[in-house]
Amino acid sequence: MSQIILETERLILRQPDLSDFEPLCELMADEEATRFIGGQQEPAHVWRGLCGIVGHWALRGYGFYSVIEKKSGAWLGRIGPWYPHGWPQPEVGWSLNRSTWRKGYATEAAAACLDDVFNRLEWRDVIHLIHEDNAPSQGVARKLGSRDLGHDVPVAGFDMIVDVWGQSAAEWREHRKLLL
Repeated sequence: MSQIILETERLILRQPDLSDFEPLCELMADEEATRFIGGQQEPAHVWRGLCGIVGHWALRGYGFYSVIEKKSGAWLGRIGPWYPHGWPQPEVGWSLNRSTWRKGYATEAAAACLDDVFNRLEWRDVIHLIHEDNAPSQGVARKLGSRDLGHDVPVAGFDMIVDVWGQSAAEWREHRKLLL
């Protein structure tokens, strides 16, 4: 399988690899950063999750990217398209280290992912599953041009209900012009 790499002005989005395990453990140990993505995880569960992300790439040809800051080479988090078992449809989701919040990284990386899913993968629409109390992720979704679609779904395997946000490829192409 060929490596897919996306680049933005400040970021490199690359497929995950073994070097991501330790920083992913740090992210998944942060109570606040994991509040809306299933909660803190011990390293054994993080390992299984990383393997699941790598496996998602192998099975579907896409998945979460590791987000790397160009300037420092630091691993910032994971963002990208995925469609695990039990999801209502393919999603672009994001989880970043708390130290990176409010710097525009999530919007910048997610925009690159939306370009990719609508161009390379030819998705017709996209969703983001966002907990009703997760105002920061709702803000990212709004900046991307997504909106609350007015219904909620249970997140398979996580014992929580979330709002479904999203937009069509046509809506993204119109909104993308505003982000340039």
